[in-house]
Amino acid sequence: MTSRIAKRPTTLADGRELIYFDDADTTLGEERSVDSRVLDPRPATATMRQDILTGEWVSVAAARQNRVFLPPADQDPLAPQTPQNPSEVPALYDVAVFENRSPSFGPALAGSDNSPTGLDDLADLGLGRIRSSIGRCEVVCFSPDHEGSFGTQTPSRARTVIEAWADRTEALSALDGVQQVFPFENRGEAIGVTLLHPHGQIYSYPYITPKTQRTLDAIDRTSPDMFQRILDFERAGDRVVLSGEHWTAFVPFAARWPIEVHMLPHRQIPDFAATSDDERDELATMYLKLLRGIDAIYDSPTPYIAAWHQAPVNTARDTFRLHLQLTSPRRAADKLKYLAGSESAMGAWIADVTPEAAAENIRKATERA
Repeated sequence: MTSRIAKRPTTLADGRELIYFDDADTTLGEERSVDSRVLDPRPATATMRQDILTGEWVSVAAARQNRVFLPPADQDPLAPQTPQNPSEVPALYDVAVFENRSPSFGPALAGSDNSPTGLDDLADLGLGRIRSSIGRCEVVCFSPDHEGSFGTQTPSRARTVIEAWADRTEALSALDGVQQVFPFENRGEAIGVTLLHPHGQIYSYPYITPKTQRTLDAIDRTSPDMFQRILDFERAGDRVVLSGEHWTAFVPFAARWPIEVHMLPHRQIPDFAATSDDERDELATMYLKLLRGIDAIYDSPTPYIAAWHQAPVNTARDTFRLHLQLTSPRRAADKLKYLAGSESAMGAWIADVTPEAAAENIRKATERA
């Protein structure tokens, strides 16, 4: 933890962990209000069911059906608590991270007696296989404001969020049974967002995700330096959107979505915990510039998923590189790309825009922003 950004851990009324991260230029004091709510015990940890056709695991988290849907500002569950709003965060904050109240992956509570015993156990294939969804899901509040996104934050606040990502990646990677840690931001109702509050999430999985497994297979089939080769290939082409001393953002050669940008660090880094202060400092400003450019493409904010892919906790640390994959289904000012028959049923994508044209469009928008 850099000395400029303070970390203040505490707990919520039901025992869930809450951590405040104070900006380097914070105006807040050290004291925080105590969560005095009377809360029900945590719901039972979800269960996973294996799809024998693919070997993939599906977490069935029925408690998520009860989550809040687009509440008014005075009932925002991520805003600081008031007498009228018994929210999840007791005090005013800069950045706050807490365990999700209804997680897709949760702790081994009493009764969670069917935990995975390791990757070999999960790799076995059979009908009717069930395991507890052991892991952790955290909410990362970027701001106490009711509306916004990562891209609407100040550079100082963006730097605090990146510090929180690094801190939580290290902590969550150390939890028993966690195999992969995934920070991400869903932005916009078109993506399915149920809260307008500027926030992201961090999922900690008990398995290596299918997308990452396919990437690991590609590394095995090509070369250990595959990510460096991708970076060199893209930097030599005409799809680069932004480039700095430590990071480069580009539209990938085989982009699937109408808006798709990847960002790679210039050296082999497995996850946020391994980034340097200089890399985090540059990322804070470059990432804001990218997101504001994405928003400037049209006259209204762009829905997107910002997915930060990190290396598995226990393998491929020297070959899988931390990277951003930002995607949006927006193919025109008033049109979305829907994943219909070919994409949804067969996983066979048809792109509507050439990656080179998309890169040029994003570059111009970034300059305007």
